[in-house]
Amino acid sequence: MKNAQSIKELEHYTAKGPGNLMVLALNTGSTIDPEAQAMLAALHSRSIGGINHHLEVLAEKGADKFMSTFYVGYGHKSIGDNGSATLFIENVSMLVAKAVQDWPLYSGQEASTRYIDFANQEFIDPVGTKESNAILEKWRAFYLRGLEEMVPVLKERFPKGEKEKEGVYNKAINARAFDTMRSFLPAGATTNVAWHGNLRQFADKLLVLRHHPLQEVRDTAECIEESLLKTFPNSFSEQRYEATESFNASQMAELTYFDDDKPVDFELSHDGVDHEQLAHYKKVMQDRPAKTELPKLIGECGMAQFRFLLDFGSFRDIQRHRAVFQQMPLLTLNHGFGDWYLPELPDALRKDAEKLIDEQSEAIKKLKTTPEIEQYYIAMGFNTTNRITGTLPALTYLVEIRATRFVHPTLRLRAVQMAEAMEKTYGKDGLILHLDNDPDRFDVKRGEHDIVQKD
Repeated sequence: MKNAQSIKELEHYTAKGPGNLMVLALNTGSTIDPEAQAMLAALHSRSIGGINHHLEVLAEKGADKFMSTFYVGYGHKSIGDNGSATLFIENVSMLVAKAVQDWPLYSGQEASTRYIDFANQEFIDPVGTKESNAILEKWRAFYLRGLEEMVPVLKERFPKGEKEKEGVYNKAINARAFDTMRSFLPAGATTNVAWHGNLRQFADKLLVLRHHPLQEVRDTAECIEESLLKTFPNSFSEQRYEATESFNASQMAELTYFDDDKPVDFELSHDGVDHEQLAHYKKVMQDRPAKTELPKLIGECGMAQFRFLLDFGSFRDIQRHRAVFQQMPLLTLNHGFGDWYLPELPDALRKDAEKLIDEQSEAIKKLKTTPEIEQYYIAMGFNTTNRITGTLPALTYLVEIRATRFVHPTLRLRAVQMAEAMEKTYGKDGLILHLDNDPDRFDVKRGEHDIVQKD
């Protein structure tokens, strides 16, 4: 079926918030839009008249009244599972991106720091003073200087092989430089986020997003809701239930951020797996080939939990794993700067980095704002406390994906440690992990990990 309009003629609803915050709800131009899809699926579940009959009803009556009555009015939430939408959220801080993605059902993409030009990229400055702006700009200046100085240093450290293509090699070198220097970007640096979900998921996530401790997140939630209301007017409502709103406000104030008061470098902190039950799956686990996931059913045996320190930059990567439960860590100065980054720098740059970190830390403390707001000014190389809980299938997928040489070294270290602990604890039950055992090294193939438009 061809769209009724050309792409250039499509009208997408755009909501704008403070500063340059923008949310766009994508109009695909479909004749049968997400609300109509949801209506058809709902009718199909309640009648054996067949889809052709339901299409006739849709053509005659439209989806408007059906969706506003049954989905919104009567609260049949499952109807919203059958219609989906895509939002594009632009010019928000890394903190907003993480808040949106802190959701087991999130599907989407975030702009990689590796491909953003931070020379002119906006940094969000909620304190708004000369002193707070100076902190952000000092991080920016050092980041840009470091990128320039690191490239020739890395080329000397990792010379191009005879059979390696110049373009791919240069991309790999640049990626390595970004992997190091991203640690000096503040969490207030802006990014873009794409979010795809069904109508029910958007409604459920907005219930908590609008009570987030950060004003920027609340502003973003308001823009998201405005976009959805305008684009799908029959599937969203501005009605509020006082008891629900009060509860969500209370639990978000208490549970949004996590900062372990007794941090550990790394440990398997809880083994909640029933080993006797797990023994029934021994043959399945032993027969599993590489690049194949464990059956989800094994999750019935229980969960394991890990605690560890990890810099915020790499937390952004591990948070992509939706099948495990992760606490959103509070980014603070309390747990030091990740110890991988500084040794990567040449001597003069390293000494300046150590001095900068000390000076910036003191300047951030003098802002005298809340711990939540301080996050905007803290560089992503600072460590956070992490707590991850998951089933064996979920954790196995995580460690096998993240323990490869193509993953950032600080995250790879934790993935390898998790894998070692899992093999020690569950190996006797039959768990076998298929890991990348190549030592950490520079691999030019990293330069092939890109998304580019071909001519």
